Amino acid sequence: MRRAALAAACLVAIGNTGSTATTPKFSNEQLHYSINWPSGLSLGEGQLHASRSKAEDKGPDRLNLEFTLDAGIPGFQVQDRYRSEATAEFCSILLERKSLHGKKKAEEKTTFDASKGSAVRETAGGGKSDIQTSSCAKDALAYLYFLRSELSQGRLPPSQPVYFGATYQVRVEFAGTQSIRLGDSSAEADRITASLKGPASDLNFEVFFLKDAARTPALVKVPLSLGTFSMELVR
Repeated sequence: MRRAALAAACLVAIGNTGSTATTPKFSNEQLHYSINWPSGLSLGEGQLHASRSKAEDKGPDRLNLEFTLDAGIPGFQVQDRYRSEATAEFCSILLERKSLHGKKKAEEKTTFDASKGSAVRETAGGGKSDIQTSSCAKDALAYLYFLRSELSQGRLPPSQPVYFGATYQVRVEFAGTQSIRLGDSSAEADRITASLKGPASDLNFEVFFLKDAARTPALVKVPLSLGTFSMELVR
């Protein structure tokens, strides 16, 4: 369930009700978030970063995407690092994950091959598995930025698979516009209800994003057994 919640956090930018004149480039973006208990007290922080670079052979632009999460309670620390490389069309090339949950460490890498429509997932312990994909498979981070790009143009993508270690089916629906609190201020945001289904998880959550050109992720609320946890944009 924790893995599904992290995946949900990476999809906070889902949804749209309008379009903008240009597509966001996400060439140098750094966003900071507060991870909060149901009571509102801070549990930790998250960061989302995007940049563009040229491939080694001077080919088309590549997207370099990162999501980090540092949270926990006394005696149990949660640290997650996700790094994705994708084409300018948001097709995944590589996804790497390093995590520390209490005393448990994990490290894995998923390499995507568009020409074969497949991916190879490898863990630090020597595990290896093959995954069948489409020719433009999207890991969670690539999918996040693909959604923001699409939705900035007024399009709501249909249900589709997203790769985040396991394969998750993601579906989103627009649920209206409302005012949300961000720190000491308020902002108009679009509310989206979303579902995330994987091999061992079935999670429903709601996400909000600002009505700016980049459709900046603003807030995600994830209901878990201990209550509804949130990830809030820090301005």
